[in-house]
Amino acid sequence: MNQAALQLIENYYAAFNAGDMNTFLSLLTDDVIHDINQGQRETGKVAFEQFMQRMNQHYREQLVEMVIMSNAEGTRAAAEFVVLGEYLSTDTGLPAANGQRYRLPAGAFFDIRDGKVARITNYYNLEDWIAQVNQA
Repeated sequence: MNQAALQLIENYYAAFNAGDMNTFLSLLTDDVIHDINQGQRETGKVAFEQFMQRMNQHYREQLVEMVIMSNAEGTRAAAEFVVLGEYLSTDTGLPAANGQRYRLPAGAFFDIRDGKVARITNYYNLEDWIAQVNQA
């Protein structure tokens, strides 16, 4: 494993958990690629920032039980974690929000370039999330 890559991803998730969007976004390349779970691919830091603004409007999340791995070269990394969340306001095309809480296993894959995140691909089971918020 590559220590610089591991530290980058640790810093990325620490900024996320702290709600520090300035630091969070500073860890991305300007042309970052974001593969949205069960969705489209977006390119650029501006698009990623807009995505995060929408997410922060609808969800409050903390990521726990973090396991981070990287290749020896430090160009690729992966993380497995659990999302502890609260559904704050109804997101387009999803069930109605009323503060439901959820616990969702998830993972992410990263490309790293020049010490920054150049691609992030997130994965979680959307059907599991829907079932949890519909039960609450």
